[in-house]
Amino acid sequence: HMPQVAVIIGFQSVDELWSIREKLLSDKELSKAVEEWESGSEQPYEHVSVSLLEATGYCPELTNDREPRKTSRIFELRTYHSPTWRQLRALHERFAGPEIKIFHRVGVHPILYTSTMIGQNMPNLTYVTPFEDLAAREKAWNAFGADPEWQKVRKESIDRHGQISSVIQISLYRSTAYSPIR
Repeated sequence: HMPQVAVIIGFQSVDELWSIREKLLSDKELSKAVEEWESGSEQPYEHVSVSLLEATGYCPELTNDREPRKTSRIFELRTYHSPTWRQLRALHERFAGPEIKIFHRVGVHPILYTSTMIGQNMPNLTYVTPFEDLAAREKAWNAFGADPEWQKVRKESIDRHGQISSVIQISLYRSTAYSPIR
């Protein structure tokens, strides 16, 4: 329950990622600011984790062409760890098929679906869902869990592939005032 910061940055290629990384590492002002930040009496963070994620084929296009929101939403980041790559493929099939339709019907509208290419706890499926507030989140997930079609889809999936996610990690975030997606 430590405070967390999640930064999600889109890149068109790994080459673009490395070129931006090199620019950041060579920025003397940034290096000096980080050094000052880290030299205080208390450590400013516990650890840094970096993952390279790849958008799934069924991920919606991320756009920021709307009018800026006045209020920030709650963003839920969920990571489902699968025991094997075969089971991760089955999880993606379930999401790309009936699960997204059920999500949308009950008020769960993820804006990003990914799998980790480089990072911890592979194989996995990670997705981000905005909610207006915690009450809306609770209402949507309760409706999803109680949905008869979801219960049927889940049972069929387990009967066919076994338990396809072994660990689920859930984190909640509120966007910053300068975030392009609020």
